[in-house]
Amino acid sequence: MRISDIIAAYIEERLNEADGSAELQRNLLADEIGCVPSQINYVLSSRFTPAQGYLIESRRGGGGYIRITRVSRAANVSPLVQLTAALGDTLEAGQAQLLLERLAERDILSVKEARLLLAATSDKSFGDVPPEYRDRLRATMLKRLLTAISI
Repeated sequence: MRISDIIAAYIEERLNEADGSAELQRNLLADEIGCVPSQINYVLSSRFTPAQGYLIESRRGGGGYIRITRVSRAANVSPLVQLTAALGDTLEAGQAQLLLERLAERDILSVKEARLLLAATSDKSFGDVPPEYRDRLRATMLKRLLTAISI
């Protein structure tokens, strides 16, 4: 098993134990697993993204921590509002598709809603938009659409 798989499995286990939210210290986690902190960063940035249904809050410094939250309907704040706040200024078509699939898998969106949002934010829908503007437009549209659905 690769070190990134071990780190991801450990984080998932902690999330499951803590009902979808876990607070970790990067250096302690790296020591416990036997890796360098940058490997923790890599796993977080590649496997625990908003598009995959996770929110990450990080505080650096001596007592710093990483809080990972799995987006779910049980949260006090709408998962769609949480995701909207966490999405960046740009979003690639593949990331949007993965995000919408995860939201449907977790019953945060219906399959029909996810398909509609995917169609609205696909590259085919942006055929007349120059490629260099599509990711920014996609992020803006998806944020607005998710906000509208969450109200």
